[in-house]
Amino acid sequence: MRISRDEVVKQVGEVLVDALGVDHEDVTENATLGGDLGAESIDYLDIVFRLEKTFGIKIPKGELFPDDVLNNPDNLGANGRISPRGLERLKECMPHADFSAFDQNPLVSKVPDLFTVKTLIRYVQSKLEKAPVA
Repeated sequence: MRISRDEVVKQVGEVLVDALGVDHEDVTENATLGGDLGAESIDYLDIVFRLEKTFGIKIPKGELFPDDVLNNPDNLGANGRISPRGLERLKECMPHADFSAFDQNPLVSKVPDLFTVKTLIRYVQSKLEKAPVA
């Protein structure tokens, strides 16, 4: 059984409300997990666990929230920017993220802004599309 996008949106919202203790109206598709919803590093683990449980999917370590890209000095450029190679690698790791604004000014400090509610929705949808139909 496939889940509609509306149902994915609803369930991702519930996961974030439960994991972060935020109000439903704060969980908009463009809300950033850290900046707008107040997620901290430990919360990302909880979000992954809850998404796995809610949707019956497996989320390998670093797949939803890639942590190795910024730890590699080859991916970092001058002045706090991500190098072209690093940006390419980040896009490969996060095909579910919207890079349209980030491309204009790829600052390392702005990477957390890529993690939005919409990013989670797109990620879950892609995982569900790849899952075998029961």
